[in-house]
Amino acid sequence: MVKEKKKKYSEAFGAYSKYVMPTYLPEVMLVKGCGVYVWDSEGKRYLDFGAGIGVCNLGHCHPSVTEAISEQAGRLVHVSNLYMNEKQSILAKKLVEKGFEDGMVFFCNSGAEANEGAIKLARKYGSAKGKFKIITMEDSFHGRTLATLSATGRSKYRDGFAPDMPGFVSVPFNNFEAAANACDKETCAIMLEPVQGEGGIIEAGSDYLLKIRKFCDEKGILLIFDEVQCGVGRTGAFYAFQQYGVQPDVISLAKALGNGFPIGAFMAKRQFATVLKAGSHASTFGGTPLACAAAIAAIDVFEKENVLENCREQSEYLFAKLRKIPSKNIVEIRGRGLMLGIVLNANVASAKTECMKKGLLVLSAGENVIRLLPPLTVSKNDIDAAVSIIENVLNP
Repeated sequence: MVKEKKKKYSEAFGAYSKYVMPTYLPEVMLVKGCGVYVWDSEGKRYLDFGAGIGVCNLGHCHPSVTEAISEQAGRLVHVSNLYMNEKQSILAKKLVEKGFEDGMVFFCNSGAEANEGAIKLARKYGSAKGKFKIITMEDSFHGRTLATLSATGRSKYRDGFAPDMPGFVSVPFNNFEAAANACDKETCAIMLEPVQGEGGIIEAGSDYLLKIRKFCDEKGILLIFDEVQCGVGRTGAFYAFQQYGVQPDVISLAKALGNGFPIGAFMAKRQFATVLKAGSHASTFGGTPLACAAAIAAIDVFEKENVLENCREQSEYLFAKLRKIPSKNIVEIRGRGLMLGIVLNANVASAKTECMKKGLLVLSAGENVIRLLPPLTVSKNDIDAAVSIIENVLNP
């Protein structure tokens, strides 16, 4: 049996290299997950402090989500949006009632699609007055489609895909004057992440967001929050904006919404949502019964298992433990909730690889940041084990 498994995985490695486009360069093959752990094809166990890039907020294969997917798969997997399905209605109501007052929801499949939809809504809203420009932030990340790439404030992702789609102006993050000065009579929206993930775990200032909100109200332009990574509990509140006291007009979600099952959504205040009329936007696979069943189950777990409370408690513990690491290579520990960045003056790629060798999966962000996105169900024992590995890597 062991020989057969090794042969199967060896063949899979070969087929990956031969048939899968080389847009990723994975070093191991993961074959199983449970809670905060994953296992590779050699049987090695890893603490997963990347959680599928902030996707498995409830850990891998949470039994409630798994059960919901299994039950729904035996009942109805897909219907087109030419027909209603009950799960979509239930999920939309839950998302609005989680704190997006007077909102309406459009379902899609990914963060890039959610942001694409938010951009389209903003342009549709501004079109009557000739407004189409969107102010975005340096070091932001909004997706890999041509529009969301153009909105992304990191030029390295756009290399080879020029020209950019017109209508996007990038300004320094956390600089209100820069954003205000970039707006003109053609501006329809300001778009930002309350906590930048890919850009290096950079948190928006509360005063900054309050000023941006007031400015958008005064100018009659939309405020879009991209919470694809920092939403769905990651910062210690279900929506990150809830911790700032600033509510956007439009918000995008994905990643953790289905705890691993692909689903995205963008929500808008009713007065803006209704600019999208029948036929003006669509998604074949958006909001299927199966995807919505997974997301409903995930949200129910948040409510039943005190996930947000655990996130906040473990966040304080993890911050404290990381700040006690005696390493000259650490410049700063930053972030919010269980979305943390260890800023280094050392080689991040090397540190990431060494962590993996020692049984800990972490991510990188920005140019010099180790990004930690553990499941929100993580325990103090898990954190102790992870921090011990990080300390050993940074103090060889």
